[in-house]
Amino acid sequence: MGGLPEGVPPKPATPAAYPSVHEMPPKREEAVLTEAEKKRLREDLAAQRDRRARDTTADINADTTGSTAAPARKP
Repeated sequence: MGGLPEGVPPKPATPAAYPSVHEMPPKREEAVLTEAEKKRLREDLAAQRDRRARDTTADINADTTGSTAAPARKP
């Protein structure tokens, strides 16, 4: 009675090494994105958001059938 079931592999002789909690990876030599790239991406995202809001408003205003169904998505 008790113990481990049959077919259980034996414990490894040496325990697995844990990562050092306080050891930080080295700093990157260069930035992931430059400030100019970050600014361009923010502007692109804002433009897409505005376009999407404008398209959604146009779809809602164009729905003159009075149906309560959601407007069809554009591909």
